[in-house]
Amino acid sequence: SAPSPSSARPAEPSAGAARPTPSAPLRAPAPPRARAPPRAPTAGPAVADASEEAVALARLYDVDLIEDPGDLDLYLALARRTGGPILELGTGTGRLAVPLALTGFEVTAVDLDPAMLERAERFLAAVGPDAAARLEFVPADLLDVELASAGTFRLGFIALNTLFLLGTRDRQRRAIRTLAAHLAPGGIAVVDVWLPDTDDLARFDGRLILEYERPDPDTGHQVTKVAAARHDPAMAVVDLTSIYDEGPPGEPPVRWIRRDALRLVGADELRAMAEDAGLEVEQLAGSYDLDPLGPGSERAILIARKT
Repeated sequence: SAPSPSSARPAEPSAGAARPTPSAPLRAPAPPRARAPPRAPTAGPAVADASEEAVALARLYDVDLIEDPGDLDLYLALARRTGGPILELGTGTGRLAVPLALTGFEVTAVDLDPAMLERAERFLAAVGPDAAARLEFVPADLLDVELASAGTFRLGFIALNTLFLLGTRDRQRRAIRTLAAHLAPGGIAVVDVWLPDTDDLARFDGRLILEYERPDPDTGHQVTKVAAARHDPAMAVVDLTSIYDEGPPGEPPVRWIRRDALRLVGADELRAMAEDAGLEVEQLAGSYDLDPLGPGSERAILIARKT
């Protein structure tokens, strides 16, 4: 099954800077063959309860993000401003948590998906013991987690469209309340979402769009990703199907399919959710450089303080 909406993030090409464009060529997916077992981990703990599909989709999530979204520098700058400890809700494969720990900050990173966390642990093991001593991965649902260290975090964040995957307004509000509840007085909360424009939403009509063809560094196999999305304006939901075909050259590909229901959140609603959680909004920025939010902004980045 697909990674849990409580923990995982949508693949960025469908929800951010690398989203599908009208000029992208369309391609029918290649016929699949039987799924091969995933490659055994080279380090880190085994994942006893992660399915073969979940392991593959966690690996392909990292292939999605080979092109850096560009948000790490923002979190490093905010961490230097606030100091630690730092909390990330929905860490995925540790893309942000591990570099923050490597830089010297104490980090707690929460995720529900065991396959994602297995890759995060491998990533952490690869960077050395100093970072490992500063980073704790917590397997838990970000909606319900109650850490013993609640009330001590100087910085907490929900990054890169994770909020969309929670699926309903109520669950999104609960996530921001959980984030706020774990902050120390004066602590900073950050939530980052994509702002699709009218043209973006018009493309979400079910058409298949080729998103990329690129090699997977783990396997050396070529990965072709196509995706189709449908937008329900009444519910502010995008139903997204992502299809990955992968395999060595000259052989029929293995196919993996991920389905997500993404509830979109605009800047005004994001502000209201933060205020509902008892946060004082410092800034709603339109980019990772913290440019002012305005017409044409592709992202809404909320920065708010716990009062």
